[in-house]
Amino acid sequence: MIDHRKLGRELGIFHSDPRSGAGLPIWLPAGAAARHAVEEYLRDLERRNGYQHVYSPPLGRRELFELSGHLGYFADDMFPPMRVSDDDELMLRPALCPHHCLVYLARGRSYRELPLRIAEIGGMYRSERSGVLGGLSRVRAIQLNDAHLFCALADVGAEVAEVLRLVDVAHAALGVRVSGLRLALRGPGSKYVGSDASWELAESLLRVALADRSYVEAAGEAAFYGPKIDIQVADAAGREWTLSTVQLDFDKPARFDLSYIDASGERARPVLVHRSLVGSMERLFGYLIEAHEGAFPAWYAPLQLRVLPVSAGSAEAAAGFASAAVEAGLRAEVVAEESLGARIRDAAGSRVPYVAVIGEREAAAGEVSLRVRGGRELPSMPVAEALRLIGGVVAARSHELVP
Repeated sequence: MIDHRKLGRELGIFHSDPRSGAGLPIWLPAGAAARHAVEEYLRDLERRNGYQHVYSPPLGRRELFELSGHLGYFADDMFPPMRVSDDDELMLRPALCPHHCLVYLARGRSYRELPLRIAEIGGMYRSERSGVLGGLSRVRAIQLNDAHLFCALADVGAEVAEVLRLVDVAHAALGVRVSGLRLALRGPGSKYVGSDASWELAESLLRVALADRSYVEAAGEAAFYGPKIDIQVADAAGREWTLSTVQLDFDKPARFDLSYIDASGERARPVLVHRSLVGSMERLFGYLIEAHEGAFPAWYAPLQLRVLPVSAGSAEAAAGFASAAVEAGLRAEVVAEESLGARIRDAAGSRVPYVAVIGEREAAAGEVSLRVRGGRELPSMPVAEALRLIGGVVAARSHELVP
């Protein structure tokens, strides 16, 4: 059975060290390269769909989380406060929404600005028990692809439907296979905030947005502030995890006294939509490593091209081709040590999408011989043509290595 913890170590994606701490993985160069490509894609997708990006600090004053309700309803999952002075305590945040509410409050807002879509890939921290931590799937330091949409009540349905559409787009590009959708609802008990009427309205809005999508209802699985749609994936062991989510929140706008001036000049309260297209980078890559068995699509493969000179006589041509590939925006390297067969086998084991073999004949002709992951060999082709082929596949974010 494929296990992302074992394969992630073998491929140099991430490393866990007890000196760092349980649930605090270290992203190695290969993992960082793949993650950077995915983050760049997500920011561009969001930007082209009306999102504005911010940076916010991963910690805040205790009072911020008292105001947001996290200390009252989520304290068991938070790390203890750090005392800075007698009257000042800082806490690692368990969520980004309090800071994004402060972004909204940075100045007055008009109905003309709404929906206001604030996005960030930001850090948050959960005090998970050691026994539930594992690889990248359950961690304490989380980098979340997060966003908060501030909109009028009349726009909630359209915003949620658009979020679900963008989730589909991102999943298709990454190769995510959804196992099911879950509508997480309120259950019995006192862990929820807000009136019955606000919960019923929020739940009905999410049901309408789900339209003809198939889903199951999960009572008692809602966030403390509102219902949510959880988009599930299954790992190699068949366990389900929540990857993407969209949540409705009438509570935070009231707690932070958020408002905007409506078309009649009156003060109105926005609705807050929490959403994540692909969840945290940690859980996402835990899933992707297993789903692709480490053979990522070329556009976010850690190394996209490995260049192998056959002999010293073709070393200069190999270095020149790799340099041209890097200049073209590809992640490429030259490997000249060991036998050609050993180097080809190592590239296959490392799941490199493209291997370029350059002998003295190819060097003299200004050509390369490309091998694609899986063993297929392409006819020798000019350097420029090879770069166009690889660059085109990467730019199209295709899952096929040969157009």
